[in-house]
Amino acid sequence: MNIRFTALAAGMALALGSGSVLAAPDWAKVPAKKITVFYPGTSPMEWITKGTEHGGAKALKKGETCVGCHEKEVADMGKKMASGQKLEPTPIAGKAPSIAVNVQAAYDDANLYLRFSWPKPAASGGTKMDAANAVKLAYMLEANKVELAGQSGCWATCHTDARTMPGAAETKTKYVTGGSLASGKFYDLVQWRSKEKALDGYVADKRVMEGGKALVEAKGDLKGDTWTVTITRKLVGGEGDVSLEPGKVYNFGFAIHDDHTSGRFHHVSLGYTLGLDAKADITATK
Repeated sequence: MNIRFTALAAGMALALGSGSVLAAPDWAKVPAKKITVFYPGTSPMEWITKGTEHGGAKALKKGETCVGCHEKEVADMGKKMASGQKLEPTPIAGKAPSIAVNVQAAYDDANLYLRFSWPKPAASGGTKMDAANAVKLAYMLEANKVELAGQSGCWATCHTDARTMPGAAETKTKYVTGGSLASGKFYDLVQWRSKEKALDGYVADKRVMEGGKALVEAKGDLKGDTWTVTITRKLVGGEGDVSLEPGKVYNFGFAIHDDHTSGRFHHVSLGYTLGLDAKADITATK
């Protein structure tokens, strides 16, 4: 009996030591990149690629990235849209125009670990669109197969006819033009929610918020005035999960819904890159 117990304990210790959530990194030793997420208003893919409305459309067609042109001015962009000065027909009074987020990443033989921390914005007092969840954080990963994903980040999933856009049907979700799991043209999506269970899905020809097999754990808390969210996902999952390999780089973006918002009323990052021991905007080290 003791032999069996010892063998069981040894097996459990081996499992816990090979990439489980209990093997999470010492975040104090992991470098952080500060990324400002901003309020985007109604600026879908169709807008950023239309030269008569977006001055950067020509640069985008030449291969320049949104972050390359706008990274230093995203807070000012957020002010224009949150105030209703530009691209926002229904501004929310008191809406935070931007949020500065510290992003950290690490990995081991089994998992990728992501950590996001940011100061809680002041409440706007607007309508509680999502009464259950005061805050949500979602990230997307893409394996360099979706057109313009490397330049525009998550914008390749955002369109004028998606739900909560002016005049759009509530049944229409985010999608990738010409996207499908079979072709590999999709975004891997994970969303942490402050009260409800985290979701693991993808965005291809439509957004699907379940079915992913990569998510191990997503947890977050508010200490003082700082939110911290940590997400652990397997390097290799299943259908709708981007498989991650050391030495490779992936397209990466994330969004925060604060103050009980939903749909397009979020703060979003521009498009960044995430590499596993590879040069990128955010490099996860082993």
